[in-house]
Amino acid sequence: MSCDAVASAAVLWLAAMAPQEPMKPELTMPPSAVALEPLFADIVRRAGALKLEVEAFRRDEKPLSPDFADKVAELSELDMKGHQTLAARGTDGDLKCILRGIAEDLSLKLAAMKMAQDPAAKDEALADMVYLLNDNVEVITAPPQPPA
Repeated sequence: MSCDAVASAAVLWLAAMAPQEPMKPELTMPPSAVALEPLFADIVRRAGALKLEVEAFRRDEKPLSPDFADKVAELSELDMKGHQTLAARGTDGDLKCILRGIAEDLSLKLAAMKMAQDPAAKDEALADMVYLLNDNVEVITAPPQPPA
């Protein structure tokens, strides 16, 4: 059979097929309940805003705000408060440990940004800060997972 014949047969076959239902988007799971609490919603809002600021700075679009270091320190304190809140509830999940780690890492990433001298080191430090801030948002807003 020639290629033209195969193509013609395919076109006729496809035309004869009944239209299928459009694909439905996957149902998304709701964010974790903790993400709706004011403390954790504030952490998400602040981390998201700082991430956007670092991304713009990294692309040379805007300088960092003069109070950037203060905002990072405040976010770190809120992450630690989130850790303490979950620990006081007796929560045995990963979130409380992750929040503590992020709280500790924010000051390290900020110091790395300040110490970076050459463009490659600066870009790496900025990328690390973006990654950490993104993690800060995602660990709080991720839908609950069944226990492993």
